[in-house]
Amino acid sequence: MSLINDLLSLHLSDSTENVIAEYIWIGGSGKDLRSKARTLPELVPDPHALPKWNFDGSSTGQAPGEDGEIILYPQAIFRDPFRRGKNILVMCDAYTPSGEAIPTNKRFNATKIFSHPDVVAEEPWYGIEQEYTILQKDIRWPIGWPVGGFPPPQGPYYCGVGAEKAFGRDIANAHYKACVYAGINISGINGEVMPGQWEFQVGPVVGISAADELWVARYILERITEIAGVVLSFDPKPIEGDWNGAGAHTNFSTKSMRYDGGIDVIKNAIKKLSLWHKEHISEYGEDNERRLTGRHETADINTFSWGVGNRGASIRVSRDTEKAGKGYFEDRRPASNMDPYVVTSMIAETTILWKPT
Repeated sequence: MSLINDLLSLHLSDSTENVIAEYIWIGGSGKDLRSKARTLPELVPDPHALPKWNFDGSSTGQAPGEDGEIILYPQAIFRDPFRRGKNILVMCDAYTPSGEAIPTNKRFNATKIFSHPDVVAEEPWYGIEQEYTILQKDIRWPIGWPVGGFPPPQGPYYCGVGAEKAFGRDIANAHYKACVYAGINISGINGEVMPGQWEFQVGPVVGISAADELWVARYILERITEIAGVVLSFDPKPIEGDWNGAGAHTNFSTKSMRYDGGIDVIKNAIKKLSLWHKEHISEYGEDNERRLTGRHETADINTFSWGVGNRGASIRVSRDTEKAGKGYFEDRRPASNMDPYVVTSMIAETTILWKPT
């Protein structure tokens, strides 16, 4: 094993200009991540100058066996925290050989919304709070929990410290540093209310880049939990009963919201969101009804609400925003397994582009 570790630690730049690029894409479930590596003759800083590639879509649930070739289009580049050096991670989206976006390519439609002149002019900022749960591999039970049993009730675990309160800190910290190395705008981490559950925040990031960065941050976390021999879960309600679920609270701000008088723009945006509540909920993650019960810091899935400082509302406006009269709001409805391409573009479309009659 020591020789394997030595080989893994080789610095390729000492002997070659070649670069290893790990191409990443979203699989057939719309939630799973896939990747494979290729060698490039040199570092290419522009993703659109990278070569397109293909994969067997019949093996990922994205194409029939008789016509399985799917084409990867590179869209964003990050430093590779696993191979390091000049090596890169490449976030891609997927198309048929004729150039049509496949059904799981949600980035394609998001690009249309984020490239609209009205959206570009508003410079939409996103801060996404990604919650996740770490499970023991063989029994799929949260780490730190007694096998077949439960820890003491929630209370001491949120941002907790100590062997009986914080389970999985090394994984969360390894992920934090790896994201910083990769060039992801990760703004923080914390232990969550349910033991064995953590959160990282990506943002503020403008437009579609927020979704690119969140997907790559998820990929890095999957790789780290793979190394650690534990299972990563984005289930919005991993444990039934009196335990918090897992969300992906999405903070949002436009240029108009950030200027003086922005609170009125925020209230108008919230009004629009209230009118499209069911449409948003339908796209905010699978099994979200198990999480949005009106308990455990959530609003009921069927009822739209908003409030200042209220973590039990659909939309929360911070006290600082209320005091300043400008700023941002937090959409607390998205589930932890939501597609950030869908959620970020939908919020922009509803609040910026939609004109109620």
